[in-house]
Amino acid sequence: MEPVLMMRPGEPRLPGQSVQDILRADGERQPPAYTTVSDVTIPNAEVGFERYTSQEFFDLEMERMWPRTWQWVCREEHIPEPGDYYVYDIGRYSFIIIRTKSRAIKAYYNACLHRGTKLKPSASEGSANELRCPFHGWAWSLDGDLVRQPCAWEFQHLSSQDLKLPEARVGSWGGFVFLNMDSNAIPLDEYLAPLPDHAKGLENRYVALHIQKELNCNWKIASEAFVESYHVLETHPQLLVGNGHVGQYDVYSDHVNRLFIPSAVPAGYFEKKPTEQEMLDSMVLGDRSMIGDKLTVPEGGSARKVMAQYFRDLAGGDVSKLSTTEVIDTLNYLVFPNGQFFPSVTFPVFYRFRPLDMSPHRTLYDLLLLNVVPEGSPRPPPAEPIRIKHEQSYTTVPGVDAALGHIFDQDTANMAWMHEGMQASKRKTAVSAEYQEVRIRHIHQTLDKYLARTP
Repeated sequence: MEPVLMMRPGEPRLPGQSVQDILRADGERQPPAYTTVSDVTIPNAEVGFERYTSQEFFDLEMERMWPRTWQWVCREEHIPEPGDYYVYDIGRYSFIIIRTKSRAIKAYYNACLHRGTKLKPSASEGSANELRCPFHGWAWSLDGDLVRQPCAWEFQHLSSQDLKLPEARVGSWGGFVFLNMDSNAIPLDEYLAPLPDHAKGLENRYVALHIQKELNCNWKIASEAFVESYHVLETHPQLLVGNGHVGQYDVYSDHVNRLFIPSAVPAGYFEKKPTEQEMLDSMVLGDRSMIGDKLTVPEGGSARKVMAQYFRDLAGGDVSKLSTTEVIDTLNYLVFPNGQFFPSVTFPVFYRFRPLDMSPHRTLYDLLLLNVVPEGSPRPPPAEPIRIKHEQSYTTVPGVDAALGHIFDQDTANMAWMHEGMQASKRKTAVSAEYQEVRIRHIHQTLDKYLARTP
């Protein structure tokens, strides 16, 4: 990635109001996470298509990047009791995430130390008193100690330490469980900063919806589709009136960047500014007849304030104390390499993108919706994942609103076309928008740092 142009600090990046101008116009006290603006002076560079389509490049990622990064693997509610386990797979790697009798969380490599048989099937979850190989019956305790070895006299050349299940590092934040195969990696809280300070209370939520979609594209194509708002112009024209703002892009560290998109603000490129009522109407994705006159902008009012108050009334509780931006605007944090966090009050969704098997051409896209645990009620069990194929629509998934499902379909339809086009293109590199695709360049900048490290 050779730099071709530098952004100049302070140079205007979009027509119209900036995000911070919009927050000041709201006239409300805003939390610090919303008023921060980071430096995004990253060299513009063309990204080679081989980074998405080459098996050799994919194999290098699998060797040098995936084993050294923190990845969220499940939620703590997936393993609430001792013996509960959840299998996480990434390329050739597989791990059993399990809660021990002391309630600690461990991540064991999912392979028997005898001849390598997987101890638990991929993509499975459940509960067990021990981890037992289905081939020859070797078994380990929840703490990873060998407790059963048929014909033990055959293996006197091995020590007890040789026979303890190898572990990956484990950490947790906000109810999410993370693992890292690298014993020398930086601590999880340092890796995630400043996300833990920006997003509070996620541990008080549960998985209300979990959709897994198989995609015919590279995992980076899938992830990068959600790190810029530039595609809204063509991909989501129905959203332009109320959600067409370019947004604010922030880069915090090698591992965390952010997109901040305000709602109910006219895009700077509109020749004719829409009315406040038109913007409000465009934000109603479902059937407006179900809402009636609740969403009408009074004379002198704003779509932002009306929509925010509607959501406050709908949610109740502590939401009434939140500012307009906290209620209706979108924050998207990417945690390198494959996690995206939208810690919204009204629609908190979380994405994960993983290679399917050992192919650069296929991806598994996890979408989780987290609802607040009802006050005074036990935590509901996490929703079972619903898996769909690339050609299937999100609208076929129970519980997914048709208008929202259509938006997800618009996004995922483009991904295979991009992957196929990269292979067909005479031009071998992708050009980059100076500001709106700065997060894509940041992803590849960080990826290069990992790939430059020898095993």
